[in-house]
Amino acid sequence: MRRTRKKHSPHANHDRWLVSYADFITLLFAFFVVMYSTAQVDQRKAGQLATAIQAGFQQLGAYPTPSAKNPPLPVVVTSQHSPVTPLLRPEDVAGQAALQIEMEQALAPEISRDEVGVWPARDGLVISLREGGFFDSGSAGIKADSQPALSRMAAVLAERPYNLRIEGHTDNVRIHNAQYNSNWELSTARSTEMIRLLIVKYGFVAERLSASGYAEFHPIASNNAAAGRALNRRVDVVVLSDHGTASKADDASTSSPKP
Repeated sequence: MRRTRKKHSPHANHDRWLVSYADFITLLFAFFVVMYSTAQVDQRKAGQLATAIQAGFQQLGAYPTPSAKNPPLPVVVTSQHSPVTPLLRPEDVAGQAALQIEMEQALAPEISRDEVGVWPARDGLVISLREGGFFDSGSAGIKADSQPALSRMAAVLAERPYNLRIEGHTDNVRIHNAQYNSNWELSTARSTEMIRLLIVKYGFVAERLSASGYAEFHPIASNNAAAGRALNRRVDVVVLSDHGTASKADDASTSSPKP
Protein backbone atom coordinates (compact mmCIF):
# COMPACT_ATOMS: atom_id res chain seq x y z
CA MET A 1 0.00 0.00 0.00
CA ARG A 2 1.46 3.29 -1.07
CA ARG A 3 1.78 5.95 1.58
CA THR A 4 0.91 9.51 0.71
CA ARG A 5 3.02 12.28 2.14
CA LYS A 6 1.29 14.89 4.13
CA LYS A 7 1.61 18.36 2.74
CA HIS A 8 2.81 20.86 5.31
CA SER A 9 1.29 24.29 5.19
CA PRO A 10 3.88 27.04 4.68
CA HIS A 11 5.16 28.58 7.91
CA ALA A 12 3.84 32.08 8.44
CA ASN A 13 6.67 34.67 8.63
CA HIS A 14 5.88 37.13 11.37
CA ASP A 15 9.12 39.12 10.92
CA ARG A 16 8.40 40.62 7.51
CA TRP A 17 7.68 43.96 9.15
CA LEU A 18 11.40 44.27 9.85
CA VAL A 19 12.09 44.58 6.12
CA SER A 20 9.61 47.42 5.75
CA TYR A 21 10.92 49.06 8.90
CA ALA A 22 14.51 48.86 7.62
CA ASP A 23 13.46 50.41 4.29
CA PHE A 24 11.72 53.23 6.16
CA ILE A 25 14.77 53.94 8.31
CA THR A 26 17.00 53.97 5.21
CA LEU A 27 14.75 56.45 3.44
CA LEU A 28 14.55 58.62 6.55
CA PHE A 29 18.35 58.67 6.84
CA ALA A 30 18.68 59.60 3.16
CA PHE A 31 16.17 62.42 3.67
CA PHE A 32 18.14 63.94 6.53
CA VAL A 33 21.40 63.61 4.58
CA VAL A 34 19.87 65.57 1.70
CA MET A 35 18.52 68.22 4.07
CA TYR A 36 21.90 68.58 5.80
CA SER A 37 23.83 68.84 2.52
CA THR A 38 21.39 71.51 1.30
CA ALA A 39 21.92 73.55 4.47
CA GLN A 40 25.72 73.33 4.09
CA VAL A 41 25.99 74.28 0.42
CA ASP A 42 26.44 78.02 1.05
CA GLN A 43 29.20 77.43 3.60
CA ARG A 44 31.02 75.14 1.20
CA LYS A 45 30.81 77.71 -1.56
CA ALA A 46 32.15 80.37 0.82
CA GLY A 47 35.03 78.13 1.79
CA GLN A 48 35.84 77.40 -1.85
CA LEU A 49 35.73 81.11 -2.64
CA ALA A 50 38.16 81.93 0.19
CA THR A 51 40.53 79.18 -0.95
CA ALA A 52 40.39 80.42 -4.54
CA ILE A 53 41.15 83.99 -3.48
CA GLN A 54 44.12 82.86 -1.41
CA ALA A 55 45.47 80.72 -4.27
CA GLY A 56 45.09 83.66 -6.65
CA PHE A 57 47.14 85.97 -4.46
CA GLN A 58 49.84 83.30 -4.14
CA GLN A 59 50.09 82.94 -7.91
CA LEU A 60 50.37 86.71 -8.32
CA GLY A 61 53.12 86.83 -5.71
CA ALA A 62 51.10 89.08 -3.40
CA TYR A 63 50.60 86.35 -0.85
CA PRO A 64 53.53 84.18 0.28
CA THR A 65 53.49 80.42 -0.10
CA PRO A 66 52.62 78.77 3.26
CA SER A 67 55.52 77.42 5.29
CA ALA A 68 56.03 75.71 8.63
CA LYS A 69 56.61 79.05 10.37
CA ASN A 70 53.77 80.77 8.55
CA PRO A 71 50.79 78.38 8.37
CA PRO A 72 48.14 78.95 5.68
CA LEU A 73 45.09 81.09 6.19
CA PRO A 74 42.37 78.76 7.49
CA VAL A 75 39.06 78.46 5.73
CA VAL A 76 36.52 78.87 8.51
CA VAL A 77 33.29 76.89 8.17
CA THR A 78 31.00 77.17 11.15
CA SER A 79 27.86 75.37 12.23
CA GLN A 80 24.77 76.67 13.98
CA HIS A 81 26.17 75.50 17.29
CA SER A 82 29.54 77.26 17.09
CA PRO A 83 30.41 80.97 17.27
CA VAL A 84 30.07 82.51 13.83
CA THR A 85 33.37 83.96 12.61
CA PRO A 86 33.01 85.53 9.14
CA LEU A 87 35.49 84.71 6.43
CA LEU A 88 37.85 87.51 5.43
CA ARG A 89 36.60 89.71 2.64
CA PRO A 90 38.76 89.85 -0.54
CA GLU A 91 39.94 93.37 0.27
CA ASP A 92 40.87 92.26 3.79
CA VAL A 93 42.83 89.29 2.41
CA ALA A 94 44.79 91.62 0.12
CA GLY A 95 45.45 94.14 2.89
CA GLN A 96 46.50 91.49 5.40
CA ALA A 97 48.72 89.78 2.84
CA ALA A 98 50.51 93.03 2.04
CA LEU A 99 50.87 93.75 5.76
CA GLN A 100 52.33 90.30 6.38
CA ILE A 101 54.97 90.77 3.70
CA GLU A 102 55.95 94.19 5.03
CA MET A 103 56.03 92.95 8.63
CA GLU A 104 58.19 89.95 7.72
CA GLN A 105 60.63 92.29 6.01
CA ALA A 106 60.70 94.68 8.99
CA LEU A 107 61.24 91.86 11.52
CA ALA A 108 63.45 89.63 9.38
CA PRO A 109 66.35 89.54 11.89
CA GLU A 110 64.07 88.49 14.76
CA ILE A 111 62.25 85.94 12.58
CA SER A 112 65.56 84.38 11.58
CA ARG A 113 66.44 84.02 15.28
CA ASP A 114 63.01 82.49 15.96
CA GLU A 115 62.13 85.34 18.31
CA VAL A 116 59.13 86.40 16.20
CA GLY A 117 56.54 84.50 14.20
CA VAL A 118 54.13 86.05 11.68
CA TRP A 119 51.14 84.20 10.24
CA PRO A 120 47.53 84.84 9.14
CA ALA A 121 44.65 83.67 11.34
CA ARG A 122 40.87 83.85 11.10
CA ASP A 123 40.74 87.16 13.02
CA GLY A 124 43.60 88.78 11.16
CA LEU A 125 47.39 88.78 11.17
CA VAL A 126 49.26 87.42 14.22
CA ILE A 127 52.65 88.85 15.18
CA SER A 128 53.92 86.50 17.87
CA LEU A 129 56.61 87.94 20.17
CA ARG A 130 58.35 85.06 21.96
CA GLU A 131 59.40 85.48 25.56
CA GLY A 132 63.05 84.75 24.80
CA GLY A 133 63.40 87.87 22.66
CA PHE A 134 61.17 90.31 24.53
CA PHE A 135 60.64 89.36 28.20
CA ASP A 136 62.67 88.06 31.09
CA SER A 137 61.40 84.83 32.61
CA GLY A 138 58.57 85.44 35.08
CA SER A 139 58.52 89.18 34.37
CA ALA A 140 56.27 91.56 32.43
CA GLY A 141 59.07 94.06 31.86
CA ILE A 142 60.06 94.40 28.21
CA LYS A 143 63.73 93.84 27.45
CA ALA A 144 65.65 96.96 26.49
CA ASP A 145 67.38 95.25 23.56
CA SER A 146 63.99 94.39 22.02
CA GLN A 147 63.12 98.08 21.51
CA PRO A 148 64.49 98.28 17.94
CA ALA A 149 62.26 95.41 16.85
CA LEU A 150 59.23 96.92 18.58
CA SER A 151 59.94 100.28 16.95
CA ARG A 152 60.01 98.68 13.50
CA MET A 153 56.79 96.78 14.23
CA ALA A 154 55.06 99.92 15.52
CA ALA A 155 56.16 101.95 12.49
CA VAL A 156 54.50 99.46 10.12
CA LEU A 157 51.30 99.21 12.19
CA ALA A 158 51.01 102.97 12.65
CA GLU A 159 50.54 103.41 8.89
CA ARG A 160 47.31 101.38 8.92
CA PRO A 161 44.01 101.91 10.77
CA TYR A 162 43.66 98.33 12.03
CA ASN A 163 42.62 97.66 15.61
CA LEU A 164 45.03 95.56 17.67
CA ARG A 165 44.33 92.88 20.27
CA ILE A 166 47.32 92.16 22.51
CA GLU A 167 47.23 88.61 23.93
CA GLY A 168 49.44 87.35 26.72
CA HIS A 169 50.22 83.59 26.84
CA THR A 170 52.34 81.33 29.04
CA ASP A 171 53.32 77.68 29.22
CA ASN A 172 51.78 75.29 31.75
CA VAL A 173 54.54 75.62 34.35
CA ARG A 174 52.95 77.21 37.40
CA ILE A 175 54.42 80.49 38.55
CA HIS A 176 54.58 81.90 42.05
CA ASN A 177 56.97 84.74 42.73
CA ALA A 178 56.96 88.05 44.52
CA GLN A 179 55.02 89.73 41.70
CA TYR A 180 52.62 87.11 40.33
CA ASN A 181 50.67 84.30 41.94
CA SER A 182 49.49 82.66 38.72
CA ASN A 183 50.01 82.46 34.97
CA TRP A 184 46.80 84.44 34.56
CA GLU A 185 48.39 87.43 36.25
CA LEU A 186 51.64 87.15 34.30
CA SER A 187 49.97 86.82 30.89
CA THR A 188 47.65 89.75 31.58
CA ALA A 189 50.49 91.92 32.92
CA ARG A 190 52.55 91.33 29.77
CA SER A 191 49.69 92.26 27.44
CA THR A 192 48.86 95.43 29.36
CA GLU A 193 52.53 96.40 29.48
CA MET A 194 52.65 96.12 25.70
CA ILE A 195 49.53 98.31 25.52
CA ARG A 196 51.21 100.91 27.72
CA LEU A 197 54.29 100.94 25.50
CA LEU A 198 52.28 101.38 22.30
CA ILE A 199 50.35 104.30 23.77
CA VAL A 200 53.12 106.09 25.68
CA LYS A 201 56.11 105.60 23.38
CA TYR A 202 54.59 105.13 19.95
CA GLY A 203 51.48 107.29 20.21
CA PHE A 204 48.84 104.71 19.37
CA VAL A 205 45.24 105.75 20.00
CA ALA A 206 43.91 103.86 23.00
CA GLU A 207 40.61 103.09 21.23
CA ARG A 208 42.49 100.91 18.74
CA LEU A 209 43.88 98.65 21.44
CA SER A 210 42.60 95.88 23.69
CA ALA A 211 44.41 93.51 26.04
CA SER A 212 43.74 89.95 27.16
CA GLY A 213 45.53 87.23 29.13
CA TYR A 214 45.05 83.53 28.42
CA ALA A 215 47.65 81.96 30.75
CA GLU A 216 48.54 78.45 29.47
CA PHE A 217 45.15 77.65 27.95
CA HIS A 218 45.80 78.61 24.30
CA PRO A 219 49.07 76.84 23.42
CA ILE A 220 50.44 76.73 19.88
CA ALA A 221 52.83 73.86 20.65
CA SER A 222 53.10 70.93 23.03
CA ASN A 223 54.03 71.74 26.61
CA ASN A 224 55.67 68.32 26.95
CA ALA A 225 58.99 69.58 25.58
CA ALA A 226 61.13 72.63 26.33
CA ALA A 227 60.97 73.83 22.71
CA GLY A 228 57.18 73.76 22.76
CA ARG A 229 56.96 75.58 26.07
CA ALA A 230 59.27 78.29 24.70
CA LEU A 231 56.87 78.88 21.78
CA ASN A 232 53.88 79.06 24.13
CA ARG A 233 55.47 81.78 26.27
CA ARG A 234 54.60 84.72 24.07
CA VAL A 235 52.68 87.93 23.50
CA ASP A 236 50.62 87.91 20.30
CA VAL A 237 49.81 91.18 18.58
CA VAL A 238 46.69 90.34 16.56
CA VAL A 239 46.03 92.82 13.76
CA LEU A 240 42.26 92.53 13.44
CA SER A 241 40.93 92.37 9.90
CA ASP A 242 37.77 94.30 10.86
CA HIS A 243 39.75 97.45 11.61
CA GLY A 244 36.97 100.05 11.74
CA THR A 245 37.64 103.77 12.11
CA ALA A 246 37.90 106.23 14.96
CA SER A 247 34.27 107.24 14.48
CA LYS A 248 33.14 103.63 14.67
CA ALA A 249 35.12 103.19 17.86
CA ASP A 250 33.42 106.24 19.28
CA ASP A 251 30.01 104.89 18.30
CA ALA A 252 30.79 101.58 19.99
CA SER A 253 31.88 103.33 23.17
CA THR A 254 28.56 105.16 23.44
CA SER A 255 26.38 102.14 22.80
CA SER A 256 24.70 100.26 25.62
CA PRO A 257 26.93 97.66 27.24
CA LYS A 258 26.06 94.02 26.67
CA PRO A 259 24.90 92.06 29.73
